[in-house]
Amino acid sequence: MKKTFYITTAIDYTSQKPHIGNNYEKVLADVMARFKRLDGFDVLYQTGTDEHGLKVKEKAKEAKIEPKDYVDKISKEMKNLLDLLNVSYDKFVRTIDPLHEKKVQEIFEYLYKKGDIYLDKYEGWYCVPCESFFLEKDLEEKKCPDCNREVTYGKEESYFFKLSKYENDLKEYINNNPDFIKPESKKREMINNFLTDGLQDLCVSRSSLDWGIKVSFDPKHVIYVWIDALSNYITFIGHDINGNHDIEYKKYWPANYHIIGKDIVKFHTIYWPILLMALDIPLPKTVYGHPWLTINGGKISKSVGNVIYVDELAKHFEIDQIRYYLIHEVPYQNDGTMNYEILIERINSDLVNTLGNLVSRTNAMIIKYFDGIVPESVNEIEIDRTLKEYAINLKETTSNLIDSCHIAESLDGIIELFRKCNKYIDENEPWVLAKDENQKERLGTILYNLIESIRIGAVLLQAYIPETSEKILNKINASNRSFESLKAFGNYAPGTVIKDATPLFNRINKEEKLKNL
Repeated sequence: MKKTFYITTAIDYTSQKPHIGNNYEKVLADVMARFKRLDGFDVLYQTGTDEHGLKVKEKAKEAKIEPKDYVDKISKEMKNLLDLLNVSYDKFVRTIDPLHEKKVQEIFEYLYKKGDIYLDKYEGWYCVPCESFFLEKDLEEKKCPDCNREVTYGKEESYFFKLSKYENDLKEYINNNPDFIKPESKKREMINNFLTDGLQDLCVSRSSLDWGIKVSFDPKHVIYVWIDALSNYITFIGHDINGNHDIEYKKYWPANYHIIGKDIVKFHTIYWPILLMALDIPLPKTVYGHPWLTINGGKISKSVGNVIYVDELAKHFEIDQIRYYLIHEVPYQNDGTMNYEILIERINSDLVNTLGNLVSRTNAMIIKYFDGIVPESVNEIEIDRTLKEYAINLKETTSNLIDSCHIAESLDGIIELFRKCNKYIDENEPWVLAKDENQKERLGTILYNLIESIRIGAVLLQAYIPETSEKILNKINASNRSFESLKAFGNYAPGTVIKDATPLFNRINKEEKLKNL
């Protein structure tokens, strides 16, 4: 049986159309999901939309339509953008799904009967955009500490969840499971900022809101986002509160990775694991709070006017060029930046010069010097072994980086193979060897090593820029495209015919392109 791999992203809030920063997370998780599928895993990749709450109701009112019609529209837009970006999700879930709503009600009622949820009164400050409550001490100049917007004072009857009851259990779990929170800086932040001073019990219902899942035994209350949205990771794979779980839940839970933005790490590493502990459910193996994609170093914000949407960007750039940039520009724990000039420079340097020119010139030399028939590699020398050793180890290196959530770094490792190939060409000067008939064998070895290195890199690129990968593998006429073939150097068949030396990408004129953006 295949090993299973369950990966999720945060479900996007349907208050407005998602910008490119929201989409980045889905592409990041897509790389991991695609890589694991190629590596022989049985993968489930789940994403979707969070569709309840006050903000949605207000947006629907502004649009003069019912909340259900509003979320239908926004959720469809979100799904379309993921499809445009070639994101290979297996499940796109929506929290207005009746089955999800029923399961959330059952979870809430179970916790209430267990004594982990109780009725009390809430009094404090509330931020509508963040859908969060804050104590007076948490506010910054009477404004929300997360988004710096105005907060409103409220008082209402609410149900509370006993976070404090499980605080020590969570501390122990975090200490005993070093991979649970990534990166390490977010783990320290959760411990120092939230767990050290003790947890306050969490408000988990609203009585002043009607757009949401009603508490089954007290319908004037609506179940709040912390139980509604977070529970999607188990409700949609068939968790049953009475233990009669679907096969999918038994197969995939606990999740291997929750991929989320760094701003919601608290909810996924404090609220969510404590909820799971209360339900006696195993915790996910890793929560990775990725950095943000910013616009020229500033947070993407509609109010600031610096929002970029993928469907607009796709009018000017190929989808794989966008995917490449998104993956490459956000390292493990530092924010990346979305900048048109840098995007164009990255396309021209990495995709056109490093990768595209390598494929074209290698194919052109095989066509010119060997009538398009790929020669054999013989009589290896040290310079060949250096290139081959890097290529042979690349799959394992890439796998290790992906498992540790270093996705940008793993992509750069593949591009480094192509850089080494270009350097290998410059050092060996095949055009000089071609003038000497006695060097024919040596020339053939060089060209074979290049085509096999290109094949290895292109097979790995299937997880990152799949359409480009297929183009490369077609151009070099590679029949062996499996990860299994990466275990050894030499799985490209000599004698294969090469016919296509046309450019993989066209160079972009930066000045002209910027005028049209």
